[in-house]
This record gives sequence, C-alpha cells and structure tokens, in this order.
Amino acid sequence: MAAQERRREGEEVTREEEEKKESGLYWTDPKNSRYDWRGVSPRETYIANVVKDLEDALKQSKAPWKIVVGHHAFRSVSQHGDTKELLQHLLPILEAHGVDLYLNGHDHCLEHISSRDSKLQYLTSGAGSKAWRGVRTANEDKVEFFYDGQGFMSLRLTAAEASVAFYDVAGEVLHAWTVANPATGY
Repeated sequence: MAAQERRREGEEVTREEEEKKESGLYWTDPKNSRYDWRGVSPRETYIANVVKDLEDALKQSKAPWKIVVGHHAFRSVSQHGDTKELLQHLLPILEAHGVDLYLNGHDHCLEHISSRDSKLQYLTSGAGSKAWRGVRTANEDKVEFFYDGQGFMSLRLTAAEASVAFYDVAGEVLHAWTVANPATGY
C-alpha cells in the first residue's frame, strides 16, 4: 500500500518513505501517476537553466532587499526536513549574492529559521491545511519560531526595514520579527 494511502488509513509512514517520495522519484518511477513534463524535461537541463536564471537575476538586482520565493524549504524542522538538493545547488548562490529572505510553503507549519552562516532567514508559511502533524526534528541552523498548527504569515517591507509576523487562524500574532536593512543606511 502506498505511503499516501496508508496515511489516509491512519497508519504510520516512516521518514524514509517520506524522503523517498520527496527525493524526486516521480521523475524516474512515477508508478500510476501521470505528469506533464513539457518544458521541464530533461530534468538536468531544466535545473541548470533555473539555477542560471536565478544567479543572473541576483547578480543584476539593485533592490534594497533580496528575496527568493520557492515551494520547498531549504531548512525545515517539520515533516519534510531540509531539502538537500536545494542546500547543495542553490544555497551557495543565495549566500554569495546576499539574499536576505527565502520564503516557502510545502511543509504544513509556520517556521522562522536563521542561518548560522549568513544573514539569510528561512520563512515557511505552509500551514493552510494538514497541520498538527506533531513532527519536529533538529537542524543545523537556529530555529527562531516553529508552530505545527494552522495559520499564516505577513511580510511588510520598506527600503529600511522588513517585518514578519506569523499568525494563528484566529489572527493572533504568534511570532514577530523585524530587521533593519544596513544597506540603506537608515
């Protein structure tokens, strides 16, 4: 029985099964699933083009804030954990170009994780559904905030300051964080 079906039946699904599912086997072993790969196949070519486009955009950017948005988390202490492929291929690019924030969904939680090696902040807002999984694993960076329940995040930017707030479904602030942008000189 597939992991997804067992989860629906209330059975346990191992971390290994989740990682196998998330590791990209849908590219090589899609089972009964059907995908439209037009424009994204072959995979290696697609990834190389995305990485080049990202690096070029970051090199050319004169924005006071450098923010990258993606679906999967680089860093996460929730169910899916860190995404090794992003850490390997994209993190060096983000750090080299001084990216301030990386925003993502995917994990069904709210998270704020600070890099120990750079100014990069990882912000996860994927808690619209399927929350309350009860999973929290250790990670190499500093977990500023983690909430396994449902909620949402807001981000307010000015040239001088970024303010992030995480809310529960009732609109109560669970975590707030503000940082000044030293590049602006304010």
